[in-house]
Amino acid sequence: MRAAVERAINTMWDHYNEPLSLADLADTAILSKFYFSRVFRDQTGTSPGRFLTAIRLFKAKGLLQHTLLSVTDISYQVGYNSLGTFTSRFTRSVGMSPARFRAFTRTGIHDINRPPAAGLGQRVSTVTGSVTVPPTEGAVRVYVGAFKEPIVQGFPVACAVLNGPGRYRLDALPDGLWYVRATVLALDSQPRRRSHQPLFVGSSAPMTVRSGRAEADIDTRPLCLLDMPILLALPELDCHFSGSACTPAASSPWSREARSELTRQAYPA
Repeated sequence: MRAAVERAINTMWDHYNEPLSLADLADTAILSKFYFSRVFRDQTGTSPGRFLTAIRLFKAKGLLQHTLLSVTDISYQVGYNSLGTFTSRFTRSVGMSPARFRAFTRTGIHDINRPPAAGLGQRVSTVTGSVTVPPTEGAVRVYVGAFKEPIVQGFPVACAVLNGPGRYRLDALPDGLWYVRATVLALDSQPRRRSHQPLFVGSSAPMTVRSGRAEADIDTRPLCLLDMPILLALPELDCHFSGSACTPAASSPWSREARSELTRQAYPA
């Protein structure tokens, strides 16, 4: 079933700007629509439609960073017929509007309006734990955040930034069900500059916190084809130098070449 889902995901990446329907994707996977939707969610943790939306928004982020195309033109290029729909989905998933994201990536603006972790009088908890990272060359930065859904989008309700693997602490987390996710980025040789793609990702099991302390350790792993692209606009994902030229990472885990390599590693001849 994994191979069937990967065929559908490759179709999404290759034809994201086309009006792909659930039936089209199910045909690619050679499954019925109902069975395909169930298998896809089992393999990825989300629906085919949401995965396709994430790919389109990820492509839009690249166009906003690396071209002078208008937001309207970009919305059409990534498969949206409505600028309003594109803008609202981008803002909800990335955490800022397309125009603000473009300004942010080019000027290094840090005054992002993040939602408050908890309201006045609301009961809160603290989550702590350790993040492990596979061996890798060079320094890394680790982002840990608590999300209400099992996918990384928008801004986390609570977050921590680590200069490498180790212990983290999330404070003022409102009581409820949360998903704690970790994203590991490589730091390149230029000061205050970060690579554009995560090296590793990881998550805890869904956890319910109730006015106290909870523990959640996270083991990170390399990205695979079944992982949705990271839409969250982490400052370290983007350029911090005004006017500097940014080019997409050649080793993007979601490039066609990298996706082919991931498939070969998962299913060697």
